[in-house]
Amino acid sequence: MEKLKFITKQSKTAQSHQKSYSNVCRRDLEFKEDDWVLIKVSSMKGIMQFEMSLVYPVFHVSMFKKVVGYLSLTVPVEAIEVNEELTYEEILVAILDRQVLKLRNKEIVYVKVLWRK
Repeated sequence: MEKLKFITKQSKTAQSHQKSYSNVCRRDLEFKEDDWVLIKVSSMKGIMQFEMSLVYPVFHVSMFKKVVGYLSLTVPVEAIEVNEELTYEEILVAILDRQVLKLRNKEIVYVKVLWRK
């Protein structure tokens, strides 16, 4: 009986430690109707194919992230013309900025481009 009591005590201690660690990072989330949210669809690392038809349409609140920004800047889906291969063509309008990130053995060029759809 003493070993059983000791194990349950240690288990409760470990649970309280884990709860205190998780509560530090947890934040209260509130969403209203018509709020725009981003959803984290894959919690696994790596590349995997994701199809919404295979996913149960109920998600935990922790998977949502509120969209912060101007919704007027989003491009409506109807404005994008998609061809038969489910691709669309973007046309280069201008190069806005160019930066070079220098590492030890190589350089990485970042280019900010303005596209027209």
